[in-house]
Amino acid sequence: MGAHRKDPVPAGQAVRAGRAVRVDAGVPAPSGRDRYFDTLRALALVRVVAYHAFGWPWAGLVFPSMGVMFGLAGTLMARSLQRPAAAVVRSRLRRLLPPFWCWGLFVVGAMLVRGWMPGWQIVYWVVPLGDPPGSAWGEQAWEILWYLRTYLWFVLLSPLLLRVFRLAPVPVLLLSLAPIVAFQFVWQPPENRFGTGLLDLATYLFCWVLGFAHRDGVLARLKPAAVVVLSLAALVCGAWYAFAHRAEYGTYDLDDIPLAQAFWSAGFVTLLMYSKARLRVDFSGLVRLRRLDRLVSVFNARAVTVYLWHELALVLAVPLIDRCWDVPAFEAYLPLGSQWFLLAVGWVLVAVFVLLFGWVEDVAARRRPRLLP
Repeated sequence: MGAHRKDPVPAGQAVRAGRAVRVDAGVPAPSGRDRYFDTLRALALVRVVAYHAFGWPWAGLVFPSMGVMFGLAGTLMARSLQRPAAAVVRSRLRRLLPPFWCWGLFVVGAMLVRGWMPGWQIVYWVVPLGDPPGSAWGEQAWEILWYLRTYLWFVLLSPLLLRVFRLAPVPVLLLSLAPIVAFQFVWQPPENRFGTGLLDLATYLFCWVLGFAHRDGVLARLKPAAVVVLSLAALVCGAWYAFAHRAEYGTYDLDDIPLAQAFWSAGFVTLLMYSKARLRVDFSGLVRLRRLDRLVSVFNARAVTVYLWHELALVLAVPLIDRCWDVPAFEAYLPLGSQWFLLAVGWVLVAVFVLLFGWVEDVAARRRPRLLP
């Protein structure tokens, strides 16, 4: 969910131990947009909205959106950390918090009007280092904030994580799955803000570190056979655990099964990033499809806005459709009872929210505010 920034060192170089070193030429030049990654981020957002509209338990198996988004964010963070770490962290906070505050004003205000009264935990609505509190009435809106909390912690930990990764890249990458295994079989984190935060960090740690591996050229140097075999093994492990423990969790939805989510996302995102790093998969031809290319650009420039406001859009779509039943023509000719119609109305409302509040992302990034990028 970060933005591409120009590097202070030449393309194809990374900083290690205070000096510039070469990385694989397959890593995209930092001065331009990478349409492959841009498209993956846009697809991830579309899948998230569809999942929250339909509740498909198989959606995460088809495309593990959150794993993809953490992997892409890890790549961007590794590139940004060629600059001083403190400046990078401040920049990420500046880009994330204003859109969050704008959205939070409406959500918190609505919950207060409905009689909700928070305690000291309301500080998490200022900086979401833990899950912000909220009422049951507003849960559908604020429950998505786990992603922002996890992203924020990864940003804060990245200067240290990247140093550790560069000491032994491949071993650290493989060992990044160890915490989720330990939490599943050795020690269960407590069911509170601290425990939930630890579990989410462990679930997506591999994807974030995989972003480091891609950026530093480590992924591109790995042999195809090893990458494919290990990725398929991770996919099989994730799918097996999800279906084998379906009775225990009541579903095979990866969002409800952290260990399965971690391994499935690890295998899936590795194959996506390896295709880019090793096979030079590129969607540069997307520029010829101007409308689709424009849509991808808007999704990437307004990723935080789309993510934050999409649940409110789906919530508001329900009473809006209910009003349509009172209009005979709408009742006769529109599929008002269809979930697909709900999704369509939800996307219209998302577009409205992007027009109304997307400019906050421009201000946060110190760009000139625009209705659409």
